[in-house]
Amino acid sequence: MNRSLNRKEFLKVAGAGLAGGTLLGAAGLSSGCAWQPGREDGPNVVLVIVDSLRRDHVGAYGNPWIHTPNLDALARESLRFSRPYPESIPTLCARRAIHTGVRTWPFRDWHPVKGDDILLWGWQPIPNYQTTLAEVLRSNGYGTYFVTDNLQQYKASMNFHRGFDAFHFIRGQTSDGYKPAYTSPPQKVERALTNGTGELEENLRQYFANVAGRQTEADWFSPIVYTRAAEYLELLSEGGPFFLTVDSYDPHEPWDPPEEYVEMYDDRPYHDKEPYWVLSGPNNYLDDRELERMKAHYSGELTMMDRWLGRFLDKMEELNLFENTLLILLSDHGVAHGEHGYTGKVPKALYPELTDIVFLMRHPDGKRAGERSDYYASTHDVAPTILGFLGVAQPEQMEGQNLLKLTDGERPDPRPHFTLGYHDHVWCRDEDYAMFCRHDGANAGLYNLRTDPKMNRNIAGQHQGIVKRMFDEYVIKDAGGPLPSY
Repeated sequence: MNRSLNRKEFLKVAGAGLAGGTLLGAAGLSSGCAWQPGREDGPNVVLVIVDSLRRDHVGAYGNPWIHTPNLDALARESLRFSRPYPESIPTLCARRAIHTGVRTWPFRDWHPVKGDDILLWGWQPIPNYQTTLAEVLRSNGYGTYFVTDNLQQYKASMNFHRGFDAFHFIRGQTSDGYKPAYTSPPQKVERALTNGTGELEENLRQYFANVAGRQTEADWFSPIVYTRAAEYLELLSEGGPFFLTVDSYDPHEPWDPPEEYVEMYDDRPYHDKEPYWVLSGPNNYLDDRELERMKAHYSGELTMMDRWLGRFLDKMEELNLFENTLLILLSDHGVAHGEHGYTGKVPKALYPELTDIVFLMRHPDGKRAGERSDYYASTHDVAPTILGFLGVAQPEQMEGQNLLKLTDGERPDPRPHFTLGYHDHVWCRDEDYAMFCRHDGANAGLYNLRTDPKMNRNIAGQHQGIVKRMFDEYVIKDAGGPLPSY
């Protein structure tokens, strides 16, 4: 940024009736409508979404070797959910639930999106008949703002910026057609491990073209996201109450952080091709050393994200925003690193490395700070929780729970079990077992969580009665009937 807009300039331009996507001065803030916050006072809400963040790669969740000091510090000030799960996977499905409070699974009425090559059940815009959290808050006088580098949300056919007064889309992640692919430095693609996969090589060529101008760490994506979000805080802290969503795509692949971050997790000499981009499927395309290197790249990307998240949190503290702001941080899903024979995100491999997410809730009054809850918190609980905190009535459509009840000595509606969906597969668990299978109940895996929490031993063959009970009483009942098939 060449300069920063002050709040007066920002609101003047944002309220000038410019069309969505218009550049607001040198700050690059985009206005979606002619709107200024209608309230003069009240608490704020900051929602931070982190893509592909595995629960077992955060120190506060028990990892002894990862470097996540800022997530750990935030966890000490938050109610930490120990068993949160997304109600659906992957990226867009989880965010539909976050922004609406409505379950996306069981993916009814799914239609492939024109112009998008991702053909996963439920992968589509927010339905027009659903009201978004930002729309509800804006209609109640709150300023609503959005900063993200998640290219899936700003594709031409998507509408995840609905209801936000200003939104800043950071271009260039993964396969975003931001710059001509032929400008990619050829040596970067030659250095990458692609295993002859044409699509992967093409994606990497596009990515390296997009980031060819990087010079310092501040030019990587998570630094840009949290820097822009901190600049928003500077502006918004001077005015009325606001809702700010900060959505970081990292540590989503490709994993190419500065080398010093990789060396934190792998300081052995490495001269082979770098596994920057994970393939979703069996992990037999990697040898042991390549797999080790891939894990180091992911961990380094995560630690860099954590560092710049910390700078954003420092800005909140500097501006005294923690005193009157509810802060929720969660991830959408994890990613496999070779556990159970798979890498990436595979619908038929719904193991903890993919399903287990992070969920932290920091109350401005310090309620239940440093404590944990075993409640099955989920993505569709975010909107009802925020509206409950602000005292705003929630639309009837919302199906999630107000998790703030846990900070006031109450309990949300009981969840003795939980279910989620990913494309054509479903997953469920209770206190004793986890089970996943195809949408029609076939190819089930069953795991005893009391004796096998990492789900290494499939006991479905010996316990078909438990499998059938969980499918009928959990999956089918929660779905409201037989699952759709496409």
